[in-house]
Amino acid sequence: MEGALVSYAACRQLSQLLAVVAFFHVSEFVLAVATHGRSKMSMTSLLISKQYVIAMACALVEYAMELALFPELKEHWWISNFGLVIVLIGEIIRKAAILTAGRAFTHKIKTQRENSHHLITRGIYGFVRHPGYCGFFLYAVGTQVMLCSPISIVVFAAVTWRFFSTRIRYEEFFLKQFFGVEYAQYAARVPSGLPFIK
Repeated sequence: MEGALVSYAACRQLSQLLAVVAFFHVSEFVLAVATHGRSKMSMTSLLISKQYVIAMACALVEYAMELALFPELKEHWWISNFGLVIVLIGEIIRKAAILTAGRAFTHKIKTQRENSHHLITRGIYGFVRHPGYCGFFLYAVGTQVMLCSPISIVVFAAVTWRFFSTRIRYEEFFLKQFFGVEYAQYAARVPSGLPFIK
């Protein structure tokens, strides 16, 4: 087991995981501060929840067990590299959403319409209605593809999809109230950005 943890595969994959996770969370916080100001931010803007830590810990347990029992599973570089590409695409989509929406992008769903609210349909929002969720979904699943961890790929995809499917319904309830027909027309022509969510 100890030899497997210092193998080239483990060192490369775990260092890539550390790098992409650190970049994701730090960049989320930096963009939130740049957009909304430091006084309105808290540590929750890092997007590190108890559930997220538990999920990543379970993923690392799976990785360590597979590394010890089936080290050849971690040697599929084309799969690992494909996972890294998925992570990068997810990051690009999510960061494009944040930069396009500007102050309209928040980590908490708005339930009251403010005077400054307007429907954003330009840029990445012209291709997907929820690029922030789409990007996070790709990032989360991509991290597990990058680690060649089959169980975590399925679990991360299922749990993240379920979370966002519920969140999208909740958020769109308010978006329909805020923007009425304009949002209905937008939703009819632009996909949600997540599979099987209309």
